[in-house]
Amino acid sequence: MLKNAAIIKKLTLEQKAALMSGQGEWKSYAVNNQVPAMFLSDGPLGLRKQSGAGDHLGLNGSEPATCFPSSATLANSWNLEVVEDVGQALGKEAQALDVHQVLGPGLNIKRNPLGGRNFEYYSEDPYLAGKLAGRVIRGIQANGTIATPKHFAVNSQETRRMASNSVVDERTLREIYLTNFEIAIQEGNPKSIMTSYNEVNGTYTNESHHLLQDILRQEFGFDGYVVTDWGGDNDHIAGIKNGSNLVMPGLKQPGAREVIAAVQEGRLDEAVLDQRVDELLNVVLSSNATKKNDAIKVDWDHQHQVAYQAALKSIVLLKNEADVLPLTQETRVALIGDFAANPRYQGAGSSLVNTKNLETLKDTAQAHGVTLAGYAQGYKRVGQSDPALIAEAKDLAIKSDVVVLNVGLNEVSESEGMDRKDMTMPANQVELIQELSQLDQKLVVVLSAGSPVEMPWLDRVDAVVHGYLGGEAGAGAMWEVLTGAYNPSGRLAETYPMSYADVPFGEEFPAHRRNSYYKESLFVGYRYYDKAQKAVRFPFGFGLSYTSFTYDNLSVNDQGVEVKVTNSGQVAGTETVQLYIGKAETNILRPAKELKGFAQVSLAPGESQQVKISFDDKTFRYFDVSSDTWQVEAGTYQIMIGKNVNDIILTADYQVEGQEVMAVQDEVFAKYQACDLQSISQNDFENYFNLEFKQNTMVKGQNLGYNDTLAEMINAKSWIARAVAKWLKNAIAKSEAKGKPDLNLLFNYNMPFRAMGKMTGGLIDQDMVTAILRIVNGHFWSGSSRLIKGYFRNQKRNKADTWYEEDK
Repeated sequence: MLKNAAIIKKLTLEQKAALMSGQGEWKSYAVNNQVPAMFLSDGPLGLRKQSGAGDHLGLNGSEPATCFPSSATLANSWNLEVVEDVGQALGKEAQALDVHQVLGPGLNIKRNPLGGRNFEYYSEDPYLAGKLAGRVIRGIQANGTIATPKHFAVNSQETRRMASNSVVDERTLREIYLTNFEIAIQEGNPKSIMTSYNEVNGTYTNESHHLLQDILRQEFGFDGYVVTDWGGDNDHIAGIKNGSNLVMPGLKQPGAREVIAAVQEGRLDEAVLDQRVDELLNVVLSSNATKKNDAIKVDWDHQHQVAYQAALKSIVLLKNEADVLPLTQETRVALIGDFAANPRYQGAGSSLVNTKNLETLKDTAQAHGVTLAGYAQGYKRVGQSDPALIAEAKDLAIKSDVVVLNVGLNEVSESEGMDRKDMTMPANQVELIQELSQLDQKLVVVLSAGSPVEMPWLDRVDAVVHGYLGGEAGAGAMWEVLTGAYNPSGRLAETYPMSYADVPFGEEFPAHRRNSYYKESLFVGYRYYDKAQKAVRFPFGFGLSYTSFTYDNLSVNDQGVEVKVTNSGQVAGTETVQLYIGKAETNILRPAKELKGFAQVSLAPGESQQVKISFDDKTFRYFDVSSDTWQVEAGTYQIMIGKNVNDIILTADYQVEGQEVMAVQDEVFAKYQACDLQSISQNDFENYFNLEFKQNTMVKGQNLGYNDTLAEMINAKSWIARAVAKWLKNAIAKSEAKGKPDLNLLFNYNMPFRAMGKMTGGLIDQDMVTAILRIVNGHFWSGSSRLIKGYFRNQKRNKADTWYEEDK
């Protein structure tokens, strides 16, 4: 039953076809007097509205906006109210800037610490990621702005992101990579969702009936509309058939012609097209696109304060030897490090914000009562160490009581479009730490990075405070923590391994060929390190405080758990109580423990409070592949209350009714159950989970197809194509050497040929893509002839499509 049947009945086939893709970089298609256009804008960390020439990579200028802490930062707050406040601020700002839909939050699982967009995602844990995303969505949509959780689903790497196949077993798909979306959708009720670029088990997510219909709509109850990532459409007709509603940035006339022809030829039922149009209209007609917001103004001071509170409550104290922190007003501080004057406060790519009101540690020190002995740059942002800068830093350090050294990852290390090469920090920064640690002064390291780094220098410093990417107000928030005006309450939302060598199957990430094999199965992040009993630098959920907390009186009933928490220290503080569930005696693969709840409590010195954490439908379940349903294994479960996954304070056994599961024991099961992942072979993985996807060939002289990337032209038959691929690779290397990755080059390098017909606004159609492939595959003259003829034919057709209305 169509909710908008009266409107749809008035639309022509051409108009319905045109509504299935955008009319430009940021606007959906409009039908005059019937369907308004929506303006969509990037926004996981702050709005990036481009009023002029638009692009999806953050290359062109955008309107000034509040830069909030990155999602990776916000996750460390473990604070649902804080993230909802950020969502509300985003929604209000969007309304004032006539943005109808915010493209966020991003909530993919951090499968590997080298993932290029990890700074945009919340956690390695689906429960925490889902809870946080659900509240951000609620906040964004509080005033009618549309939220767009992304990228659905199993999007774990930037390399080959538009031509990558995530090969993952069904139970892991459900429990790890979809539970986050399930919670976010059920608790946030988003009006849109964005599909990911990649395939999952051989099917592009944007045309997966299993993902978009069986799971998203039927199981999760999603009632909004589905939009592609920019250029993420593979087969336009297959997408419409299986549940995709809107292709962005827009296929224009060629895309509409595809739909029209499919209907006329009987390849697409018009009733299915009407259903997709109806799902889209349900959202468009209830959105702010139908309203005028001329009188709405942005309260920039309020927005900055929201950003400040979010940064403040997300800072994590990782080390505090001999209580060197907090600083006192009498302490003479040597402020060292380029980040103190030119902060790393956000990532790069589509989330890049034109910051309205950026603070720096150098400029805000005095306002926070800090006595500076001076400032020294210490290191260059990119390049080799500079002996003169190191000498200047050491000279300043010896004139101080405490050195506050600002280091972390530079811009070239974290960006959309590329994965990190390793977990190390820039070598010139590490050298500076070593030089300063040899002095007598106390050394406090302030970290700025959106994902984990190796810390071989940790024993050489007295304190480490991690601000992640704190947004525009992160500097002021950092001084509040360093001086003790605020007692740090952040807790890590991801594991910090000792080194990258400890990451399971780390040598296979990112996959440089089509298939990315998720051999670790359920054992992602702490689920692996905890089960394998492998030492880590900092465990999931870790964070120190300037006070101490004690737990006692744990009780468990059918509704949940209750525990008494006491502030046993000398200053007020906030504790995050974490609930983990395990089952030692089990007949199925299980992590040793999994996060299933958390709660925060703020206490004065000596104060106690009863903290309750409720059970829910996610607490004891597992996905039973044989029945394709969620089940509960009967038996005794371990209820664990801790300060982090490695610091469990109280435990209790709890009997749960459920399904008796038959033991299935074999050699591969034993390897997984022991978390001996190093011994899992490709054959083990494929045979155990019945997943066999042959890797694509990469040999010189091969024929390339629509879903091969431009990078693979290095093996093309055409010498021209090989030269272009080589030029792209060299140009990318040069941009990285300058410290600023060229996102346009990165996008093109990893782009499949099909995207040429998806990203050019109707200038190139699929017939022209076929001609380009013919050139690449060694048929220059015939391919060039077809390309030229195709260009003029496409232009002629576009002009003849007078029903297509532009620029409304």
